[in-house]
Amino acid sequence: MRQEIRKSLVVNVVALLLKRFTTGIVPLMLALQGLAQQVTVDITPGHSTNSFSPLRALGAGIDRDPLNSVHILYDPAHVETMRTAGWGPISYRLNTELSIQAWHWNPNGTWSDSSGRGRGYFVGDANSSGDIDRSFGYNLPHRGTSSNYGTSGGYSMLDDGDTSTYWKSDPYLDETYTGESNSLHPGWIVVDLGSKMGVNAMQIAWGNPYATSYQVQYWTGNDAIGNPGAGKWKKFPHGTVTNGKGGLAKLKLSHKLLNVEFVRVLMTESSNTCDSHGSSDPRNCVGFAIREVFLGFDSSGEFTDLMYHSPDSSQTLTYGSSVDPWHAPKGIAKDDGEQPGFDLVYKSGLTRGLPMTIPVAMLYDNPDNAANEIAYIGGRGYSINYVELGEEPDGQFVLPEDDAALYVQWADAIHRVDPNVKLAGPVFEGVNSDIQVWPDSHGNVSWFNRFLNYLQSHGHLGDLNVMTFEHYPFDPCHLTWTDLYQEPALVRGIVKVWRDDGLPADVPMQITESNLAFDTADQYMQPFGALWLADYAGSFLTAGGKALFYYQWEPLPMYQGCGGWGTFGMFNTDANYNVMQDTAQFFSAQILNQEWVDPVDQSHFVYPASTDIKDSHGHVLVTAYSLRRPDKQWSLLLVNKDQSSPHSVVVEFHDSSRPSNRYFQGSVKQVSFGADNYVWHAKGQNGYANPDGPAVTSEETGGKGVEYTLPKASVTVLRGTVQ
Repeated sequence: MRQEIRKSLVVNVVALLLKRFTTGIVPLMLALQGLAQQVTVDITPGHSTNSFSPLRALGAGIDRDPLNSVHILYDPAHVETMRTAGWGPISYRLNTELSIQAWHWNPNGTWSDSSGRGRGYFVGDANSSGDIDRSFGYNLPHRGTSSNYGTSGGYSMLDDGDTSTYWKSDPYLDETYTGESNSLHPGWIVVDLGSKMGVNAMQIAWGNPYATSYQVQYWTGNDAIGNPGAGKWKKFPHGTVTNGKGGLAKLKLSHKLLNVEFVRVLMTESSNTCDSHGSSDPRNCVGFAIREVFLGFDSSGEFTDLMYHSPDSSQTLTYGSSVDPWHAPKGIAKDDGEQPGFDLVYKSGLTRGLPMTIPVAMLYDNPDNAANEIAYIGGRGYSINYVELGEEPDGQFVLPEDDAALYVQWADAIHRVDPNVKLAGPVFEGVNSDIQVWPDSHGNVSWFNRFLNYLQSHGHLGDLNVMTFEHYPFDPCHLTWTDLYQEPALVRGIVKVWRDDGLPADVPMQITESNLAFDTADQYMQPFGALWLADYAGSFLTAGGKALFYYQWEPLPMYQGCGGWGTFGMFNTDANYNVMQDTAQFFSAQILNQEWVDPVDQSHFVYPASTDIKDSHGHVLVTAYSLRRPDKQWSLLLVNKDQSSPHSVVVEFHDSSRPSNRYFQGSVKQVSFGADNYVWHAKGQNGYANPDGPAVTSEETGGKGVEYTLPKASVTVLRGTVQ
């Protein structure tokens, strides 16, 4: 009878556990074993995957701020609040590049126009007196791109309906400055009709300089801009012009209509006639210029234009290969906000005396301005970590060979000022896979591989001292909890991509800007954001990354993005930038910077750590990241992504060179933060956290088989000595 009862109980228990397993409530193995699950740290000598100094490797980014705000955001009270998060170095971001604007890093400087009218190519003063508290971007009057992947709300001059305006290519991509044939850096424009239409004719109202040799081509794939690696450009039957005369060119591209969406004009030889700014500056007389472009069909000698021409974002989309950075004072873009001035940042105390990663404008600027920026900072005695050349060329649709040609020129100009400064790039957008581009003559569609090939073939690969990119892994409009499970693989994957593209093993990688996604969402304000930040930092440093920078440090108000109300920062503020609360990511930052690491400028060694804690779908619920700190303590960062359940774990330190495992001994410090002590109440712009932390600290004991409880949806650090 007892045997039957025991058998019945076992059957019922197993059935119950199986039911709970299939609903994802409790991992089956945990339930069946009745034991805590295991975290294993591989401490075998020689198995460390990385080393870093926290004061060099765990930083935060600053960027363009609202107009008239930087004097508030960088006052002593705000700086002290920002520093409590524990971040070390600063990465200064360059928002003007995203907006297709020239950057006056110094408001004081000289214009190139010899007439004295204050216009042309601007070069900031390397020796100006007084402090630079803020700086501005300037809109470019010769822009050819309607829209990019950045923040710009501008429009293209190619189809603004005004033939007195014109697009002009960047003179620094002309053979005069690259030292190689224009056929290697052709100018181009692309028209996107929005859908496939019957096309057989085009009209181009050329400016000066115009193309004397060019081709009109159509795209054979689905999306020439969004999916450039899947297709190729094919010339129209009558799309080749070898003796262009400028003026209004009327082209009958084919006898029959071709059903196309994307059309490109590829320009290889220039007339070298001077533009409307005159012949006093040679940059006015190189490259290519188009006043207006018309695309459609010719029926019985009568042209029908399929494009919509308007000086706003409703125009037919066009894209230009580059932009001439010529501009005028009236183009100042104050409506887009202000960049904090270098003196303001360096003197604020936010840098903690550490070197700062600084940018120079490249895509929409000139090398003399970049060189003077470096001279100014050096002359003031400020310390530079690395200099990033430009920002997000992939989001600006720049071809890799063109970006590399500019990189070479800027590197030479900067090194004439300071031969020892270290350079970084290409500063990609946040992507999770290799960046593809239109195939070259060899069919190569890898942007980064072609960029590296150009630098190497021109003897400048040594000028890429650090490979930098951004990390925005998720779609902000459709964030779900399951996205969290993907983060470690996304980080490992993108690191592998850059190495496979040919990045030399001795060139370190840094993520100089990062957060959940490119736009805000409710999850920024929830424990989701805290768990992601810890998981991302642990993943990247374990994968060999040398530094990461959280975006952004300044306390700015929430705004409504496609995923809801949120802020990229660590603080919930009012409209006047007064900090009202810390957000979940603030607490996660503190745990990273003040608990997981020893906040000193000394080496920490990363060792592999793994868990066997999975849900019914195979998702790893608990991820682990281990450090050997300079104070001889072992520090274990654990991220429990289970929304509903805590998990008990035992920790083993495995050394394959020794016969037995080791364990924490004596007192073990545990610090946990998560859903139990932080709850976000989403009420639009009036959202708030209650409770709002703090993290919970306790003293546990070490030893074999000791269980440590990780609260649900939490970040935990276990720290102590090991036998």
